[in-house]
Amino acid sequence: MGSRDKATNQLVDWQKKNEASERAVNAHGCPVASLTRSLTVGNTGYILLQDTNLVEHLAAFDRERIPERVVHAKGAGAFGYFEVQHDITKYTKARVFEKVGKRTPVSVRFSTVGGESGSADTARDPRGFAMKFYTEDGNWDLVGNNTPVFFIRDPILFPSFIHTQKRNPQTHLKDADMMWDFISLRPETLHQVCFLFSDRGTPDGYRHMNGYGSHTFKLVNKDGNAVYCKFHLKTDQGIKNLPAQRAKELEGQDPDYSIRDLHNSIAEGKFPSWSFCVQIMTFEQAEKYRWNPFDLTKVWPHTDFPLIPVGKFVLDRNPENYFNDVEQAAYSPANMVPGIEASPDKMLQGRLFSYTDTHRHRLGANYTQIPVNCPLASIKTTTYTRDGPMRVDNRQGGAPNYFPNSFDGPHECPSAVQTKFQLAGDVVRNDTGDEDNFSQVDLFWRKVLTPQERQRLVDNIAGSLKTTTESIRARALSNFSQVNEEFGTLLRAALSA
Repeated sequence: MGSRDKATNQLVDWQKKNEASERAVNAHGCPVASLTRSLTVGNTGYILLQDTNLVEHLAAFDRERIPERVVHAKGAGAFGYFEVQHDITKYTKARVFEKVGKRTPVSVRFSTVGGESGSADTARDPRGFAMKFYTEDGNWDLVGNNTPVFFIRDPILFPSFIHTQKRNPQTHLKDADMMWDFISLRPETLHQVCFLFSDRGTPDGYRHMNGYGSHTFKLVNKDGNAVYCKFHLKTDQGIKNLPAQRAKELEGQDPDYSIRDLHNSIAEGKFPSWSFCVQIMTFEQAEKYRWNPFDLTKVWPHTDFPLIPVGKFVLDRNPENYFNDVEQAAYSPANMVPGIEASPDKMLQGRLFSYTDTHRHRLGANYTQIPVNCPLASIKTTTYTRDGPMRVDNRQGGAPNYFPNSFDGPHECPSAVQTKFQLAGDVVRNDTGDEDNFSQVDLFWRKVLTPQERQRLVDNIAGSLKTTTESIRARALSNFSQVNEEFGTLLRAALSA
Protein backbone atom coordinates (compact mmCIF):
# COMPACT_ATOMS: atom_id res chain seq x y z
CA MET A 1 0.00 0.00 0.00
CA GLY A 2 2.90 2.33 0.73
CA SER A 3 3.79 2.67 -2.96
CA ARG A 4 0.30 3.71 -4.04
CA ASP A 5 -0.29 7.41 -4.70
CA LYS A 6 -3.11 9.42 -3.14
CA ALA A 7 -5.41 9.18 -6.15
CA THR A 8 -5.00 5.39 -6.39
CA ASN A 9 -5.54 5.03 -2.64
CA GLN A 10 -8.71 7.17 -2.48
CA LEU A 11 -11.13 4.39 -1.46
CA VAL A 12 -8.77 2.99 1.18
CA ASP A 13 -8.36 6.46 2.69
CA TRP A 14 -12.11 7.00 2.65
CA GLN A 15 -12.71 3.72 4.48
CA LYS A 16 -10.31 4.73 7.25
CA LYS A 17 -12.29 7.93 7.85
CA ASN A 18 -15.72 6.27 7.59
CA GLU A 19 -15.58 3.09 9.67
CA ALA A 20 -19.27 2.74 10.54
CA SER A 21 -21.37 1.27 7.73
CA GLU A 22 -24.60 3.17 7.05
CA ARG A 23 -27.81 1.58 5.85
CA ALA A 24 -28.73 2.12 2.21
CA VAL A 25 -31.84 4.15 1.46
CA ASN A 26 -33.60 5.17 -1.73
CA ALA A 27 -33.81 8.71 -3.09
CA HIS A 28 -36.71 9.44 -0.75
CA GLY A 29 -34.86 8.28 2.35
CA CYS A 30 -36.64 4.93 2.75
CA PRO A 31 -34.49 1.88 3.70
CA VAL A 32 -33.57 -0.49 0.87
CA ALA A 33 -34.07 -4.21 1.56
CA SER A 34 -31.66 -5.54 -1.07
CA LEU A 35 -29.10 -4.16 -3.49
CA THR A 36 -28.41 -7.47 -5.24
CA ARG A 37 -31.80 -9.12 -5.80
CA SER A 38 -34.72 -8.01 -7.95
CA LEU A 39 -38.30 -8.82 -6.95
CA THR A 40 -39.49 -11.76 -9.08
CA VAL A 41 -42.30 -14.32 -9.30
CA GLY A 42 -40.41 -17.40 -8.14
CA ASN A 43 -36.75 -18.10 -8.85
CA THR A 44 -37.16 -17.99 -12.61
CA GLY A 45 -40.23 -15.77 -12.84
CA TYR A 46 -40.86 -12.32 -14.24
CA ILE A 47 -39.65 -9.17 -12.50
CA LEU A 48 -42.47 -7.14 -10.96
CA LEU A 49 -43.02 -3.47 -11.75
CA GLN A 50 -43.71 -2.97 -8.05
CA ASP A 51 -39.97 -3.39 -7.40
CA THR A 52 -39.64 0.39 -7.11
CA ASN A 53 -36.06 0.07 -5.87
CA LEU A 54 -35.04 -1.63 -9.14
CA VAL A 55 -36.96 0.95 -11.17
CA GLU A 56 -35.21 3.78 -9.34
CA HIS A 57 -31.79 2.18 -9.86
CA LEU A 58 -32.30 1.77 -13.61
CA ALA A 59 -34.06 5.09 -14.21
CA ALA A 60 -31.40 7.04 -12.30
CA PHE A 61 -28.61 5.17 -14.09
CA ASP A 62 -30.16 5.98 -17.47
CA ARG A 63 -29.94 9.67 -16.59
CA GLU A 64 -26.51 9.83 -14.92
CA ARG A 65 -24.86 11.61 -17.81
CA ILE A 66 -25.49 15.17 -18.83
CA PRO A 67 -24.56 16.50 -22.29
CA GLU A 68 -20.81 16.64 -22.73
CA ARG A 69 -19.24 20.04 -23.23
CA VAL A 70 -18.81 20.70 -26.96
CA VAL A 71 -15.31 22.01 -26.21
CA HIS A 72 -13.24 21.57 -23.04
CA ALA A 73 -14.96 18.23 -22.39
CA LYS A 74 -12.01 16.60 -20.54
CA GLY A 75 -10.91 18.41 -17.42
CA ALA A 76 -9.85 18.56 -13.79
CA GLY A 77 -10.96 20.89 -11.02
CA ALA A 78 -9.96 22.11 -7.58
CA PHE A 79 -10.69 24.81 -5.02
CA GLY A 80 -8.59 27.39 -3.26
CA TYR A 81 -8.24 31.10 -2.74
CA PHE A 82 -6.93 34.30 -4.28
CA GLU A 83 -4.99 36.68 -2.03
CA VAL A 84 -4.31 40.32 -2.88
CA GLN A 85 -0.65 41.27 -2.39
CA HIS A 86 -0.48 44.59 -4.25
CA ASP A 87 -2.88 47.52 -4.40
CA ILE A 88 -4.52 48.12 -7.80
CA THR A 89 -7.55 50.08 -6.54
CA LYS A 90 -6.46 53.05 -8.67
CA TYR A 91 -7.53 50.92 -11.64
CA THR A 92 -10.60 49.04 -10.36
CA LYS A 93 -13.30 49.17 -7.70
CA ALA A 94 -13.86 45.40 -7.92
CA ARG A 95 -14.14 44.22 -4.31
CA VAL A 96 -12.00 41.16 -4.97
CA PHE A 97 -9.04 43.61 -5.17
CA GLU A 98 -10.17 46.10 -2.51
CA LYS A 99 -7.31 45.69 -0.02
CA VAL A 100 -3.96 43.98 0.41
CA GLY A 101 -4.30 40.73 2.34
CA LYS A 102 -7.88 40.05 1.27
CA ARG A 103 -8.65 36.43 0.39
CA THR A 104 -11.44 35.36 -1.94
CA PRO A 105 -12.49 31.71 -2.38
CA VAL A 106 -12.10 30.36 -5.91
CA SER A 107 -12.81 27.27 -7.95
CA VAL A 108 -10.89 26.33 -11.08
CA ARG A 109 -11.33 23.95 -13.97
CA PHE A 110 -8.42 23.02 -16.23
CA SER A 111 -9.14 21.21 -19.48
CA THR A 112 -8.08 20.16 -22.92
CA VAL A 113 -10.04 21.80 -25.72
CA GLY A 114 -10.69 19.55 -28.70
CA GLY A 115 -10.92 16.04 -27.29
CA GLU A 116 -13.88 14.17 -25.89
CA SER A 117 -14.28 13.38 -22.18
CA GLY A 118 -12.34 10.14 -22.57
CA SER A 119 -9.45 11.62 -24.56
CA ALA A 120 -5.86 11.80 -23.36
CA ASP A 121 -4.67 14.65 -21.15
CA THR A 122 -1.34 14.84 -22.97
CA ALA A 123 -2.68 15.42 -26.50
CA ARG A 124 -1.31 18.42 -28.41
CA ASP A 125 -4.08 20.85 -27.67
CA PRO A 126 -4.61 24.22 -25.97
CA ARG A 127 -5.52 23.96 -22.30
CA GLY A 128 -8.49 25.70 -20.71
CA PHE A 129 -7.90 27.69 -17.52
CA ALA A 130 -11.25 28.77 -16.01
CA MET A 131 -11.58 30.44 -12.59
CA LYS A 132 -14.59 31.43 -10.50
CA PHE A 133 -14.06 34.07 -7.79
CA TYR A 134 -16.82 33.97 -5.16
CA THR A 135 -16.92 37.70 -4.30
CA GLU A 136 -19.27 39.78 -2.14
CA ASP A 137 -20.65 41.31 -5.33
CA GLY A 138 -21.38 37.96 -6.93
CA ASN A 139 -19.33 35.53 -9.00
CA TRP A 140 -16.59 36.79 -11.29
CA ASP A 141 -15.47 34.23 -13.86
CA LEU A 142 -12.12 34.55 -15.62
CA VAL A 143 -12.35 32.04 -18.45
CA GLY A 144 -9.20 31.69 -20.54
CA ASN A 145 -6.52 29.35 -21.81
CA ASN A 146 -2.85 28.57 -21.26
CA THR A 147 -2.01 30.75 -24.26
CA PRO A 148 -2.39 34.55 -24.50
CA VAL A 149 -3.83 34.40 -28.04
CA PHE A 150 -6.45 32.43 -29.96
CA PHE A 151 -6.93 31.09 -33.50
CA ILE A 152 -9.55 33.54 -34.78
CA ARG A 153 -10.77 37.14 -34.32
CA ASP A 154 -14.44 36.89 -35.20
CA PRO A 155 -16.85 34.61 -33.28
CA ILE A 156 -18.81 33.77 -36.43
CA LEU A 157 -15.86 31.52 -37.34
CA PHE A 158 -15.85 29.67 -34.02
CA PRO A 159 -18.29 26.82 -34.88
CA SER A 160 -16.41 26.12 -38.13
CA PHE A 161 -13.03 26.18 -36.41
CA ILE A 162 -14.17 23.77 -33.68
CA HIS A 163 -15.68 21.46 -36.29
CA THR A 164 -12.20 21.12 -37.80
CA GLN A 165 -10.82 20.07 -34.40
CA LYS A 166 -13.49 17.42 -33.95
CA ARG A 167 -14.33 14.41 -36.10
CA ASN A 168 -15.06 14.09 -39.80
CA PRO A 169 -18.89 13.86 -40.02
CA GLN A 170 -18.74 10.81 -42.31
CA THR A 171 -15.70 8.83 -41.13
CA HIS A 172 -15.95 9.89 -37.47
CA LEU A 173 -12.16 10.21 -37.46
CA LYS A 174 -9.90 13.17 -36.70
CA ASP A 175 -9.06 14.67 -40.08
CA ALA A 176 -5.84 16.60 -40.75
CA ASP A 177 -7.23 17.87 -44.06
CA MET A 178 -10.09 19.60 -42.22
CA MET A 179 -7.81 21.22 -39.67
CA TRP A 180 -5.05 22.39 -42.01
CA ASP A 181 -7.48 23.44 -44.73
CA PHE A 182 -9.11 25.90 -42.31
CA ILE A 183 -5.78 27.02 -40.81
CA SER A 184 -4.19 27.66 -44.20
CA LEU A 185 -7.28 29.54 -45.45
CA ARG A 186 -7.26 31.78 -42.35
CA PRO A 187 -3.67 32.95 -41.74
CA GLU A 188 -4.79 34.77 -38.58
CA THR A 189 -4.55 31.32 -36.94
CA LEU A 190 -0.74 31.19 -37.31
CA HIS A 191 0.15 32.84 -34.00
CA GLN A 192 -1.85 30.33 -31.97
CA VAL A 193 -0.77 27.48 -34.26
CA CYS A 194 2.87 28.25 -33.42
CA PHE A 195 2.09 28.16 -29.70
CA LEU A 196 0.22 24.89 -30.19
CA PHE A 197 2.98 23.13 -32.12
CA SER A 198 5.76 24.50 -29.94
CA ASP A 199 6.91 22.81 -26.73
CA ARG A 200 4.04 24.52 -24.88
CA GLY A 201 1.51 22.53 -26.90
CA THR A 202 2.00 19.61 -24.49
CA PRO A 203 2.36 21.02 -20.94
CA ASP A 204 3.54 18.67 -18.18
CA GLY A 205 0.27 18.60 -16.29
CA TYR A 206 -1.85 21.56 -15.30
CA ARG A 207 0.45 22.80 -12.53
CA HIS A 208 3.28 23.72 -14.90
CA MET A 209 1.47 26.03 -17.30
CA ASN A 210 0.45 29.68 -17.26
CA GLY A 211 -3.09 30.96 -17.51
CA TYR A 212 -4.38 33.96 -19.45
CA GLY A 213 -7.67 35.80 -19.58
CA SER A 214 -6.58 36.28 -23.22
CA HIS A 215 -9.23 38.89 -24.01
CA THR A 216 -8.96 42.60 -23.42
CA PHE A 217 -11.19 43.70 -20.54
CA LYS A 218 -12.02 47.06 -19.04
CA LEU A 219 -11.22 48.01 -15.42
CA VAL A 220 -13.18 50.83 -13.78
CA ASN A 221 -12.23 52.56 -10.50
CA LYS A 222 -14.47 54.18 -7.85
CA ASP A 223 -14.33 57.52 -9.69
CA GLY A 224 -15.61 55.97 -12.91
CA ASN A 225 -12.27 56.17 -14.70
CA ALA A 226 -11.60 53.24 -17.02
CA VAL A 227 -8.57 51.54 -18.56
CA TYR A 228 -8.12 48.45 -20.68
CA CYS A 229 -6.62 45.35 -19.07
CA LYS A 230 -5.30 41.85 -19.72
CA PHE A 231 -5.09 39.22 -16.97
CA HIS A 232 -2.12 36.84 -16.54
CA LEU A 233 -1.47 33.93 -14.19
CA LYS A 234 2.18 32.85 -14.03
CA THR A 235 2.81 29.39 -12.63
CA ASP A 236 4.98 29.42 -9.50
CA GLN A 237 5.97 25.80 -10.23
CA GLY A 238 7.75 26.93 -13.40
CA ILE A 239 6.90 26.19 -17.02
CA LYS A 240 7.45 22.51 -17.77
CA ASN A 241 6.50 20.74 -20.98
CA LEU A 242 6.45 17.15 -22.17
CA PRO A 243 8.67 16.14 -25.10
CA ALA A 244 6.47 15.10 -28.01
CA GLN A 245 7.46 11.44 -27.77
CA ARG A 246 6.81 11.29 -24.01
CA ALA A 247 3.41 12.92 -24.49
CA LYS A 248 2.56 10.24 -27.05
CA GLU A 249 3.65 7.46 -24.69
CA LEU A 250 1.50 8.83 -21.87
CA GLU A 251 -1.54 8.93 -24.16
CA GLY A 252 -1.50 5.13 -23.96
CA GLN A 253 0.09 4.54 -20.55
CA ASP A 254 -1.79 7.12 -18.46
CA PRO A 255 -4.36 9.12 -20.42
CA ASP A 256 -5.47 10.82 -17.17
CA TYR A 257 -1.95 11.99 -16.37
CA SER A 258 -2.80 15.65 -15.72
CA ILE A 259 -5.86 14.92 -13.57
CA ARG A 260 -3.85 12.47 -11.47
CA ASP A 261 -0.94 14.90 -11.08
CA LEU A 262 -3.17 17.74 -9.87
CA HIS A 263 -5.10 15.54 -7.42
CA ASN A 264 -1.98 14.00 -5.90
CA SER A 265 -0.20 17.32 -5.55
CA ILE A 266 -3.07 18.82 -3.53
CA ALA A 267 -3.70 15.61 -1.56
CA GLU A 268 -0.02 15.55 -0.53
CA GLY A 269 -0.11 19.17 0.62
CA LYS A 270 1.99 20.47 -2.26
CA PHE A 271 -0.48 23.22 -3.11
CA PRO A 272 0.10 24.66 -6.62
CA SER A 273 0.02 28.42 -6.98
CA TRP A 274 0.11 31.10 -9.64
CA SER A 275 1.16 34.76 -9.51
CA PHE A 276 -1.69 36.97 -10.69
CA CYS A 277 -0.70 40.00 -12.81
CA VAL A 278 -2.34 42.56 -15.07
CA GLN A 279 -1.33 44.62 -18.06
CA ILE A 280 -2.84 48.10 -18.30
CA MET A 281 -3.46 50.19 -21.43
CA THR A 282 -5.12 53.61 -21.37
CA PHE A 283 -7.81 54.55 -23.85
CA GLU A 284 -5.42 57.08 -25.40
CA GLN A 285 -2.76 54.40 -25.87
CA ALA A 286 -5.34 52.08 -27.42
CA GLU A 287 -6.29 54.68 -30.03
CA LYS A 288 -2.69 55.13 -31.16
CA TYR A 289 -1.27 51.64 -30.70
CA ARG A 290 0.34 49.93 -33.69
CA TRP A 291 -1.82 46.82 -33.31
CA ASN A 292 -5.51 46.47 -32.65
CA PRO A 293 -5.62 46.03 -28.83
CA PHE A 294 -8.85 44.04 -29.11
CA ASP A 295 -7.47 41.47 -31.59
CA LEU A 296 -7.42 38.09 -29.83
CA THR A 297 -4.76 36.76 -32.21
CA LYS A 298 -2.23 39.26 -30.84
CA VAL A 299 -0.47 39.98 -27.55
CA TRP A 300 0.40 43.24 -25.84
CA PRO A 301 4.22 43.06 -25.69
CA HIS A 302 5.54 43.28 -22.13
CA THR A 303 8.11 45.85 -23.26
CA ASP A 304 5.24 48.24 -24.04
CA PHE A 305 2.87 47.17 -21.26
CA PRO A 306 4.78 45.49 -18.41
CA LEU A 307 3.17 43.02 -16.03
CA ILE A 308 1.88 44.60 -12.83
CA PRO A 309 1.82 42.15 -9.88
CA VAL A 310 -1.49 41.81 -8.05
CA GLY A 311 -1.60 38.69 -5.90
CA LYS A 312 -1.39 34.95 -5.47
CA PHE A 313 -3.80 32.23 -6.53
CA VAL A 314 -3.51 28.95 -4.56
CA LEU A 315 -5.27 25.58 -4.92
CA ASP A 316 -5.51 23.70 -1.61
CA ARG A 317 -8.61 21.48 -1.84
CA ASN A 318 -9.64 18.65 -4.15
CA PRO A 319 -13.29 18.14 -5.18
CA GLU A 320 -15.45 16.06 -2.85
CA ASN A 321 -17.46 14.77 -5.81
CA TYR A 322 -16.25 15.23 -9.39
CA PHE A 323 -19.71 15.38 -10.94
CA ASN A 324 -21.03 17.97 -8.50
CA ASP A 325 -17.91 20.11 -8.26
CA VAL A 326 -16.33 19.88 -11.71
CA GLU A 327 -18.66 18.37 -14.33
CA GLN A 328 -21.52 20.65 -13.30
CA ALA A 329 -19.32 23.72 -12.83
CA ALA A 330 -20.30 26.46 -15.27
CA TYR A 331 -17.86 29.27 -16.11
CA SER A 332 -18.74 32.21 -18.32
CA PRO A 333 -16.92 35.44 -19.22
CA ALA A 334 -20.35 37.10 -18.97
CA ASN A 335 -20.06 36.82 -15.18
CA MET A 336 -18.43 40.16 -14.38
CA VAL A 337 -18.67 42.18 -11.17
CA PRO A 338 -18.71 45.98 -10.76
CA GLY A 339 -15.25 47.28 -11.63
CA ILE A 340 -14.68 44.76 -14.45
CA GLU A 341 -16.36 45.24 -17.82
CA ALA A 342 -16.22 44.01 -21.41
CA SER A 343 -14.20 45.62 -24.18
CA PRO A 344 -14.92 45.74 -27.94
CA ASP A 345 -12.98 42.47 -28.36
CA LYS A 346 -15.17 40.67 -30.93
CA MET A 347 -14.43 37.19 -29.62
CA LEU A 348 -15.27 38.29 -26.08
CA GLN A 349 -18.54 39.81 -27.28
CA GLY A 350 -19.49 36.48 -28.87
CA ARG A 351 -18.53 34.47 -25.78
CA LEU A 352 -20.71 36.67 -23.54
CA PHE A 353 -23.69 34.99 -25.21
CA SER A 354 -22.34 31.58 -26.11
CA TYR A 355 -21.12 30.38 -22.72
CA THR A 356 -24.25 31.11 -20.70
CA ASP A 357 -26.36 29.74 -23.55
CA THR A 358 -24.54 26.42 -23.53
CA HIS A 359 -24.84 26.18 -19.73
CA ARG A 360 -28.61 26.53 -19.98
CA HIS A 361 -28.65 23.78 -22.61
CA ARG A 362 -26.26 21.45 -20.77
CA LEU A 363 -27.34 21.98 -17.16
CA GLY A 364 -30.78 23.57 -17.37
CA ALA A 365 -32.29 26.99 -16.92
CA ASN A 366 -31.50 27.02 -13.20
CA TYR A 367 -27.86 25.92 -13.40
CA THR A 368 -26.88 28.79 -11.09
CA GLN A 369 -28.59 26.92 -8.21
CA ILE A 370 -26.06 24.09 -8.43
CA PRO A 371 -23.87 24.69 -5.33
CA VAL A 372 -20.57 25.08 -7.21
CA ASN A 373 -22.18 27.81 -9.32
CA CYS A 374 -23.96 29.62 -6.49
CA PRO A 375 -22.71 32.97 -5.23
CA LEU A 376 -21.58 33.24 -1.63
CA ALA A 377 -24.17 32.11 0.93
CA SER A 378 -24.19 35.64 2.37
CA ILE A 379 -25.63 36.97 -0.90
CA LYS A 380 -29.39 36.79 -1.00
CA THR A 381 -30.64 36.00 -4.49
CA THR A 382 -33.06 38.79 -5.34
CA THR A 383 -34.04 38.63 -8.99
CA TYR A 384 -37.16 38.83 -11.12
CA THR A 385 -36.61 35.43 -12.72
CA ARG A 386 -38.77 32.55 -11.57
CA ASP A 387 -39.58 28.90 -12.12
CA GLY A 388 -38.27 26.60 -14.86
CA PRO A 389 -37.00 23.01 -14.59
CA MET A 390 -35.20 22.09 -11.35
CA ARG A 391 -36.03 25.30 -9.54
CA VAL A 392 -35.44 24.26 -5.93
CA ASP A 393 -34.91 27.41 -3.88
CA ASN A 394 -37.55 29.61 -2.29
CA ARG A 395 -35.32 32.41 -1.13
CA GLN A 396 -37.59 35.12 -2.48
CA GLY A 397 -40.79 33.73 -1.00
CA GLY A 398 -43.76 35.85 -1.97
CA ALA A 399 -41.74 38.78 -3.32
CA PRO A 400 -43.17 40.32 -6.50
CA ASN A 401 -41.94 38.85 -9.77
CA TYR A 402 -42.35 42.04 -11.81
CA PHE A 403 -40.74 45.48 -11.89
CA PRO A 404 -41.52 48.26 -11.21
CA ASN A 405 -43.71 47.41 -8.25
CA SER A 406 -45.11 49.11 -5.13
CA PHE A 407 -44.38 46.23 -2.75
CA ASP A 408 -40.69 46.62 -1.87
CA GLY A 409 -39.40 44.17 -4.43
CA PRO A 410 -35.67 44.13 -5.31
CA HIS A 411 -34.51 47.58 -6.40
CA GLU A 412 -31.94 48.74 -8.92
CA CYS A 413 -28.31 49.29 -7.88
CA PRO A 414 -26.87 52.55 -9.30
CA SER A 415 -23.33 51.65 -8.18
CA ALA A 416 -23.38 48.72 -10.61
CA VAL A 417 -24.02 50.92 -13.65
CA GLN A 418 -21.38 50.35 -16.30
CA THR A 419 -19.21 53.17 -17.58
CA LYS A 420 -20.63 55.36 -20.31
CA PHE A 421 -18.91 55.15 -23.68
CA GLN A 422 -19.61 56.42 -27.18
CA LEU A 423 -19.84 54.39 -30.35
CA ALA A 424 -19.56 55.62 -33.92
CA GLY A 425 -19.09 53.85 -37.21
CA ASP A 426 -20.81 52.27 -40.16
CA VAL A 427 -22.82 49.11 -39.56
CA VAL A 428 -20.97 46.69 -41.81
CA ARG A 429 -19.60 43.14 -41.86
CA ASN A 430 -15.86 43.86 -41.70
CA ASP A 431 -13.47 41.27 -43.09
CA THR A 432 -10.87 40.73 -40.35
CA GLY A 433 -8.92 38.12 -42.30
CA ASP A 434 -6.12 40.44 -43.44
CA GLU A 435 -5.38 42.44 -40.27
CA ASP A 436 -1.61 41.82 -40.09
CA ASN A 437 -1.42 38.07 -39.66
CA PHE A 438 2.36 37.69 -39.68
CA SER A 439 4.32 40.37 -37.76
CA GLN A 440 3.73 39.05 -34.22
CA VAL A 441 4.28 35.47 -35.36
CA ASP A 442 7.64 36.60 -36.76
CA LEU A 443 8.49 38.15 -33.36
CA PHE A 444 7.55 34.87 -31.69
CA TRP A 445 9.85 32.99 -34.10
CA ARG A 446 12.82 35.36 -33.79
CA LYS A 447 12.59 36.71 -30.23
CA VAL A 448 10.89 34.01 -28.14
CA LEU A 449 12.09 30.66 -29.49
CA THR A 450 15.63 29.31 -29.30
CA PRO A 451 17.09 27.63 -32.42
CA GLN A 452 16.36 24.22 -30.87
CA GLU A 453 12.77 25.21 -30.09
CA ARG A 454 12.33 26.49 -33.64
CA GLN A 455 13.43 23.15 -35.06
CA ARG A 456 11.04 21.24 -32.77
CA LEU A 457 8.22 23.58 -33.82
CA VAL A 458 8.99 22.92 -37.48
CA ASP A 459 9.20 19.15 -36.93
CA ASN A 460 5.89 19.08 -35.06
CA ILE A 461 4.11 21.07 -37.78
CA ALA A 462 5.62 18.95 -40.54
CA GLY A 463 4.60 15.72 -38.82
CA SER A 464 0.98 16.83 -38.84
CA LEU A 465 0.99 18.61 -42.19
CA LYS A 466 2.56 15.69 -44.08
CA THR A 467 -0.70 13.75 -44.05
CA THR A 468 -2.70 16.49 -45.82
CA THR A 469 -3.30 17.03 -49.53
CA GLU A 470 -0.60 18.61 -51.69
CA SER A 471 -2.61 21.82 -52.22
CA ILE A 472 -3.18 22.30 -48.49
CA ARG A 473 0.52 21.72 -47.77
CA ALA A 474 1.50 24.27 -50.41
CA ARG A 475 -0.88 26.89 -49.03
CA ALA A 476 0.29 26.33 -45.46
CA LEU A 477 3.93 26.48 -46.53
CA SER A 478 3.28 29.80 -48.26
CA ASN A 479 1.77 31.21 -45.05
CA PHE A 480 4.66 30.12 -42.84
CA SER A 481 7.13 31.50 -45.38
CA GLN A 482 5.41 34.89 -45.12
CA VAL A 483 6.00 34.80 -41.38
CA ASN A 484 9.74 34.35 -41.79
CA GLU A 485 11.87 33.14 -44.69
CA GLU A 486 13.89 30.85 -42.43
CA PHE A 487 10.66 29.36 -41.05
CA GLY A 488 9.49 28.51 -44.56
CA THR A 489 12.86 27.08 -45.62
CA LEU A 490 13.11 24.77 -42.61
CA LEU A 491 9.48 23.64 -42.97
CA ARG A 492 9.95 22.91 -46.68
CA ALA A 493 12.98 20.77 -45.87
CA ALA A 494 11.11 18.92 -43.10
CA LEU A 495 8.16 18.21 -45.42
CA SER A 496 10.53 16.84 -48.07
CA ALA A 497 12.44 14.57 -45.68
